[in-house]
Amino acid sequence: MKKWTILAAALMLAAPLFAQSEENFPSYIQVNGRAEREIAPDEFYLSIVIDERESKGKVTVEEQQRQLVSALRKLGIAVDKQLKMANLSSDLFRKSSAAAVAKYQLLLGSAQEVAAVTAALNDKGITNVSIARVTHSRIDALKQEVRLEAVRNARDSARALAEAIGQKAGKCFYIYDANYDISPRYYDNSVMMRAKGFASDTAEAAVEEEAGIDFRTIRLEYNVQTKFILE
Repeated sequence: MKKWTILAAALMLAAPLFAQSEENFPSYIQVNGRAEREIAPDEFYLSIVIDERESKGKVTVEEQQRQLVSALRKLGIAVDKQLKMANLSSDLFRKSSAAAVAKYQLLLGSAQEVAAVTAALNDKGITNVSIARVTHSRIDALKQEVRLEAVRNARDSARALAEAIGQKAGKCFYIYDANYDISPRYYDNSVMMRAKGFASDTAEAAVEEEAGIDFRTIRLEYNVQTKFILE
């Protein structure tokens, strides 16, 4: 009996505190803000593999390397800046039973350059060419722009909803940055731009046909949760 009496007394004492807490807590509106943007990539990273086995040992890796550099320079590619050795495989230091392999990474600025390089290398017998990744030179700045746009959209939504009930959205007291970055798309191996079989005069058409769906844009998308005081 004493226990029930003590519990009832405690609830009676706590009731005013709960009421006061609810009274002091302001009314608020919670809204989500979302923004997205599609941007055209301006950086294309090609993977180029020179493998002596592809020529069945008839053309050395060293000769194919010279042909690679020559073909790129004819296209106006700044080889010193845009072409890098991606992997110095131990196979490059030839053994009597091993074929030499050299791997490169080439940075290009447009889909048209990708098509032209692919066709030119195909003519030289360098067929193991694929797109490793694409991105944009200002990707970090563009991500930030879209992120801030999501917050502004949340603010505008809060104002519109508050006005619909005859109130105003005041200060924002809560922002949850529940973002996930949509990174630049990586190309599926099934649509990698293999140079093998591409004729010089049809390379660009082949690029459009094989990789056109995911070739042109990078999607950035951000979401935020916000709470605004209702006035």
